[in-house]
Amino acid sequence: GQLDDNGFNELAFKGLERAQAELSVEGRVIESASSADYIPNMTSLARQDYDLVIGVGFAQGDAIGKVAKKFPMTKFAIIDVDQAFVPGKPANVQGLLFREEEVGYLVGYLAALQEKRRDGADIISAVGGMKEPPVDRFIAGYFAGAEEADPGIKTVLGYSQDWDDQAKCKELALNQIADGSGVVFSVAGGCGLGALNAAGERKRWGIGVDADQSSLGKHILTSAKKGVDSAVFLTIQSIQDETWKGGRNATFGLKEDGVGLGKVSAEVPQSDLDAVRAISKRIASGEITDIPTTVGKS
Repeated sequence: GQLDDNGFNELAFKGLERAQAELSVEGRVIESASSADYIPNMTSLARQDYDLVIGVGFAQGDAIGKVAKKFPMTKFAIIDVDQAFVPGKPANVQGLLFREEEVGYLVGYLAALQEKRRDGADIISAVGGMKEPPVDRFIAGYFAGAEEADPGIKTVLGYSQDWDDQAKCKELALNQIADGSGVVFSVAGGCGLGALNAAGERKRWGIGVDADQSSLGKHILTSAKKGVDSAVFLTIQSIQDETWKGGRNATFGLKEDGVGLGKVSAEVPQSDLDAVRAISKRIASGEITDIPTTVGKS
């Protein structure tokens, strides 16, 4: 993917930049134009004797398993892939996972509270990129949180099958809005910027993902932040302080400040903010634990 996606990849790069500044490490980024580039790019980095190679995204899981097997002395980390599902389960690979469903629940709860006040169809929607576990964890939590706040709410879901083409996500979102959606949650990387643009054009709420996307306009209700930057920094730091452990996962949720809300629109009533913050504390403390992580076919 591209570094300037205003989200996932850009956050990973910021984590590396922070490590370069604070830990004085040397780092390099290679952007892949397609999935065919994953193995050659990772192999190139491993051959250059970097201590750690980080794969950014679920789609790189198979590639990192194959490359890690060929370079057993190099440490690898893969964002959004469970180490147990990396081919061969290499001992020199660490999975970096997030409990996206937790922050999804919060933005869904907040979305439903706004939709209940709108004189409309009582519908919210989500635009996913690919149907992958991290995407679906966000969306499953979103729908569950919405249904907790408003048991009668309707939910609509579509996948763009693309991470970059904003037109595809915009078309999906426009169709959802035409069908009555008052809030659109974008979980589709750079493509999702098109969905948020559609929400703005149609004067509906949009919810960003991964990074705080409130700068996109006043129509952004909030963002479901994912601390990819922190995960990258902490993983690099663990190499330096020799606490890194392969053959396992490191998982980041609300409790670890690995996920959280971005800036919330000033139009949201204080009572709504208080309600969402109370739920956030209950999730972080372990009081709420049954948040779903999967959604049906779409």
